[in-house]
Amino acid sequence: QVQLVESGGGLVRAGGSLSLSCAASGLTFRSYAMGWFRQAPGKEREFVSAISWGGGNLGYADFVKGRFTISRDNAKNTAYLQMDSLKPEDTAVYYCAAKTLTYSDDAGSYNYWGRGTQVTVSS
Repeated sequence: QVQLVESGGGLVRAGGSLSLSCAASGLTFRSYAMGWFRQAPGKEREFVSAISWGGGNLGYADFVKGRFTISRDNAKNTAYLQMDSLKPEDTAVYYCAAKTLTYSDDAGSYNYWGRGTQVTVSS
């Protein structure tokens, strides 16, 4: 049974930082690209960032470039999202997801999803 479990969310003031983790089990982690998505209340789920299976290729949504950093540790079966210079508009539930083959910004192409972790940024 595949499980993706996000952690690290919380409440932070604007300008602050949070580090999200996504622990994977039940799959050959090193064979999967990983993505981070978010969904704010009343909005559609949107792409945040993704990383290839080996970590050599990264992708970011324009609104997080220069502020967020995605990484992974295949030995620990864990993906990470370091979020710096947070803004109130970053408030959302953040989800990690796994997919085979290449990484993508298309949520529909991901095979597995976590349940999400809440990130709240106060002004």
